[in-house]
Amino acid sequence: MRVPPLPADEWDDAVDHALSGMLPAERRNPDAAGNLLATLVRHPELTRAFLRFNNHLLFSSTLPPRLRELAVLRVAHVHHSEYEWRHHVRMGKEVGLTDEVIDGLRRGEASDELDQAILHAVDELQEKSVISDATWTALSQDLDERQRMDLVFTIGCYGALAMAINTFGVEPDQER
Repeated sequence: MRVPPLPADEWDDAVDHALSGMLPAERRNPDAAGNLLATLVRHPELTRAFLRFNNHLLFSSTLPPRLRELAVLRVAHVHHSEYEWRHHVRMGKEVGLTDEVIDGLRRGEASDELDQAILHAVDELQEKSVISDATWTALSQDLDERQRMDLVFTIGCYGALAMAINTFGVEPDQER
């Protein structure tokens, strides 16, 4: 672990403010926030800015939640981010992803054209930082311009987050 979670005795008003846009007051503590947020709050200003952006992707995005979670899980898989994977398997199941779909995305396989285009978009952005014309056209069949924009930023955000998680050595949370 390169960057450990902030110790409980160092949580202050700046940390509380950083988390206030994402977590209710009762979860703004080292035990309830989880290892990722407890690590990120070592830099409260960055955390607040990141969470504001991430909050849009999670709660205000035009991208349907099921497709968001499909993309995030593929990102987590590609980046070998166990922390991100565990959190988003749970979230994916909450929005309708089945074990079969989750197993398929690990292999880069999907049962319908839109899901397959989402997986291709993740892989292409991670490999070359651009979605191919063919994949963009496939996405355009079902997603409007704003949804496609939200998809690109979702993939980029969670790719960056996976890199941070992996680099900082954030350990998966213990099951409660």
